[in-house]
Amino acid sequence: MHEEGWHIDPFGQHDARWISDGTPTGLVRDDGVESKDPPPDAPFSGTIQPLPDASQPDDGDLIRAGGAESETVRQRQSRELSVLFDQIGWPGSNGPGI
Repeated sequence: MHEEGWHIDPFGQHDARWISDGTPTGLVRDDGVESKDPPPDAPFSGTIQPLPDASQPDDGDLIRAGGAESETVRQRQSRELSVLFDQIGWPGSNGPGI
């Protein structure tokens, strides 16, 4: 499996660089502030090193955009609201939904 997440910038230009499927991207981070800076054209040497500060996603909820399992923000919000309204009642009703 290829690396995914925040790693030490293999080019040494920033504190961290987002790695996607083992490839450095243009998403970078310095002092906790994210910005964009395309990776250099020259290939990096060495290996991709994880950040020592455990800033990697830890919820196991990385879903590749466009994948079969992906869900848009609007779809997720709609589903979550539907569940909430079923629990507390739909607007204009007098109680929990049936």
